[in-house]
Amino acid sequence: MKLAFCLFLLILLLQLIIPGDMQCSLDAVVDEKINAALSKQTKKLTCTSIILSGKLASCPTGSAVTSCTCGYGCGSWVVQNGNTCHCQCNVVGWTAARCCHLS
Repeated sequence: MKLAFCLFLLILLLQLIIPGDMQCSLDAVVDEKINAALSKQTKKLTCTSIILSGKLASCPTGSAVTSCTCGYGCGSWVVQNGNTCHCQCNVVGWTAARCCHLS
C-alpha cells in the first residue's frame, strides 16, 4: 500500500515538474484564460492587434482598446475614446493597439 502511494506521489510530482507547451505567446495565454472564464456564458471574447505607422492606432467599430504599445522605446501613451491608442512621444515609428470585443 505504501509503495503504491509513493509511486502515485512520484508520478504526480513528475507531472507538475515537467513543463507543458512553453511556446505560447502571452496574448494567446491571456486570451485562453479569459475565454475559459467566459465559457459558462454565451459570449466569447475575441481580440486582435492593430499596428499602424505614426502616433495613432484605432480599433474596429465595436472593439475596445485593452492595451497599447509604441515604437522607438516610447512608453507614454493614452487611450482616446475607448478605441484609439495615442503615443505621446515626439518620435514614434509605429503604434499598436490590442483590441477586444464580446461576440
